[in-house]
Amino acid sequence: MLPSMTREKSARSPTEASCAAACRLGRLAAVGAVWLGAAIGNAFAGEADVVGVDVRVSGEGTFAIDVTVRHADTGWDHYADRWEVLAPDGAVLGARVLLHPHVDEQPFTRSLSGVQIPQAIRTVRVRARDKVDGYGGREMVVSVPGR
Repeated sequence: MLPSMTREKSARSPTEASCAAACRLGRLAAVGAVWLGAAIGNAFAGEADVVGVDVRVSGEGTFAIDVTVRHADTGWDHYADRWEVLAPDGAVLGARVLLHPHVDEQPFTRSLSGVQIPQAIRTVRVRARDKVDGYGGREMVVSVPGR
């Protein structure tokens, strides 16, 4: 009878045990690589940048504002979730909440109407935020039409 036939079915040769351990290690490394890739992807999505602003008069003292934002949205855990229109003193004049990620739509433009800007204000600052990094990306200062 051959030696391999006399062994218990559950017993492994040193080579088989080594191969099984290598397979387990390979699976663990693959899972670790997927996790690390997801973590790095979220870490390097960067901050939300305002790359375009269009301000239009929509009524007496009110304006419609289109804002274009660029951010490397990765999904529901890390996406640009808000932009704001600020007075020179930092007061928020208007804000647009972004309710979902724009993974496949970059950059993207969203509008806000009915923004009241006091007559004395000649410029506004626009900034965007993302769920992980908050504010800190590129902002734009634009003139208010008719001022």
